[in-house]
Amino acid sequence: MRNSTTAGTEKTHDTVLSVRDICVAFGDNVVLDHLDLDVYRGEILGFVGGSGTGKSVLMRSILRLMPRQKGVIRILGEDYDSVDEDTRIALDMRLGVLFQHGALFSSLTVRENIQVPMREYLDLPKSLMDELAELKIAMVGLAPDSADKYPSELSGGMIKRAALARALALDPDLVFLDEPTSGLDPIGAAEFDELIAQLRDTMGLTVYMVTHDLDSLFSVCDRIAVLGQKRVLVQGSIDDMLAFDDPWVQAYFQGKRARMIPDRNRKTNFAAADNGADPTGSKPARVLRSETS
Repeated sequence: MRNSTTAGTEKTHDTVLSVRDICVAFGDNVVLDHLDLDVYRGEILGFVGGSGTGKSVLMRSILRLMPRQKGVIRILGEDYDSVDEDTRIALDMRLGVLFQHGALFSSLTVRENIQVPMREYLDLPKSLMDELAELKIAMVGLAPDSADKYPSELSGGMIKRAALARALALDPDLVFLDEPTSGLDPIGAAEFDELIAQLRDTMGLTVYMVTHDLDSLFSVCDRIAVLGQKRVLVQGSIDDMLAFDDPWVQAYFQGKRARMIPDRNRKTNFAAADNGADPTGSKPARVLRSETS
C-alpha cells in the first residue's frame, strides 16, 4: 500500500533512507503492514505514533536488529539486504544510533562507551581514540571530566548526551534517535533539541527521530511522519498533519498540549517536496492552538 502523500514524488531530491513495502509480524500479530517511508538528506524527520504501534520496531527493522517478513530497505542508495559484507560494513559505519534510555554499557566509562564503535570498525591507537572520544564529548556539551565517569554517575541528561556522542563516534551520515528527550525536564529537552539542530547543521547529518515530544516536532523537525494502522498514515508538514482527516492525528496535533508554532524560516521546507513544490520556501509565524484557548 502506497502513501498518498509520497506517491509520484519519491525522486524530487536526494533520498538517504527508502523503506518500501515493509511487513513485520510476531507470530500472528502483524505490527507493520506494507509500510513505505522516505528520509531526505539533511532533514530532521520526526516519526510519531501511538504507544505500541511499532515505531521502535520499524527503526530496529531498518537497522537489521529485528527480522521482517517482507520489504526493501535502501540506505544511502544501496539495497541493505543484497550488498556484500564489505559494503554492508561500510554502510554500518555511516550510521549512528541513540537507543531509547541511552543504552550505555554500565561497566564502561563515558570515554570507553564512545570508543566502542571505533574498536568495532577501526584499527586505531589508543591515544587517537582517546582524542576522538574527547572531541565527541565536547561536541555534545559534556564537561571534560565526564569522560572518566560511569553511567551510574551521570544524570539523565548527561546519559543522553553521552549516548549521542557514541552515536556520532564515526562521523555518520544518518543518525537514528529513539525518544531522545524522554525523561528530560522541559529545559533539558529544549537544550537537547537545539543540540541536535546544531549538530545537523555543522556535521551535515540526516536525522531520523522517533519521538512523542510535541515541542521537538514543532521546534526542530523539518518533516513529520505518523505511524498508524500498521503503516505510515501521513508524512509532511504541520499543515499536512492538521489537514489529515484521522481522529488520532487530529487529537495529537490539535489537542490540549498543542502549542503556538512558528514556521522556521531558516530551515529547508522538506515537506514541500512531498507535494512536488520547491522545498526552499518559507512562511510567517502562525498559531495552531494555544494552551489557554
